[in-house]
Amino acid sequence: MNINQFQQELIEYATSIGIDKIGFTSASPFHELKNRLIRQQELEFASGFEEPDIEKRTQPELLLPEAESIISIAIAYPSKMKDAPLSQKGARRGIFARASWGMDYHTVLREKLAILELFILTHMPNARLRSMVDTGELSDRAVAERAGIGWSAKNCSIITPEFGSYVYLGEMITSIPFAPSEQMEEQCGDCRLCLDICPTGALIEGGQLNAQRCIAFITQTKTMVPDEFRAKIGNRIYGCDTCQTICPKNKGKANLHQQAFKPDPELVKPLLMPMLDMTNRIFKETYGHMSGAWRGKNPIQRNAIIALAHFKEVAAIPKLIELLENDLRPVIRGTAAWAIGKINTEEGLVALKKVEQTEEDKEVLDEIRKGLQFYTIEK
Repeated sequence: MNINQFQQELIEYATSIGIDKIGFTSASPFHELKNRLIRQQELEFASGFEEPDIEKRTQPELLLPEAESIISIAIAYPSKMKDAPLSQKGARRGIFARASWGMDYHTVLREKLAILELFILTHMPNARLRSMVDTGELSDRAVAERAGIGWSAKNCSIITPEFGSYVYLGEMITSIPFAPSEQMEEQCGDCRLCLDICPTGALIEGGQLNAQRCIAFITQTKTMVPDEFRAKIGNRIYGCDTCQTICPKNKGKANLHQQAFKPDPELVKPLLMPMLDMTNRIFKETYGHMSGAWRGKNPIQRNAIIALAHFKEVAAIPKLIELLENDLRPVIRGTAAWAIGKINTEEGLVALKKVEQTEEDKEVLDEIRKGLQFYTIEK
């Protein structure tokens, strides 16, 4: 079969099954990426969620010995939500980042890649293929940049002319020598809005990210949120979109055409108080189809408590006291103690003093004392 002709047929087929962009690159090593990843490790900027083996992340032939080329795909996700409910006193709401709207993108993109694999194998039965999305060894962004999907921006996203940075990425290593796509020139220019607006200074000059300071990462951790980041989280329940929403290249990019990612306003901008009562089963039934649920309910509930403190929601005090007194999870008890102090009611003060006498966990005790300090500051 003529490879060039088949490549064109593959591009047309990808479009027909709902893939928004497709590009191709060689399976040669990612030398520049390797240097960046080594530097990330030296600076302790990595999140820890990544594949730890840098060789596997940068040498496709280690993942597929017959590797000749890599196919990169992109599917756009929405940046706008219709009929978003308002957050108001007594009914405060959190927000899931846009990357968690609708169906879990891992599922959607894996299905698209599986369909592409079937199409390829139907025409080229001897082809060797290996697909991955996000949690695979390769860097989705590095592949997409080299495959001409978009350029690597200062906010560490891939920006496409058509959809801005609101795209999910996946790739397929193949034994087929597809012709490489033309790479796109970087178009950020002198703009540094994303660098200047990042709430925690996680974005470093030159498109480098200190993941340890990134709110998107912090909202996914399972431990106590460090003090310096709590006020920065605001009402974010999962993820952070600030460096995308400020980007001029995203202006006017609504991307409403992918039905799988159409958000349910009540789920992506949920009431905070009901989240605190969710069992594991109810959480999974309600949010299990969303990518933001992958770490389970504990980080989400911790973030909901921080959001209630952000709003200084007095109506939350009885529930927060209940969590402080009865919850078995130290992170939840401790975060509740801090939030009670932040909201600063007399009822909360009594509860903190009472529990201080019986709490045995040192970390929780530290948070109780932080909570009590708010009363000293306020008065």
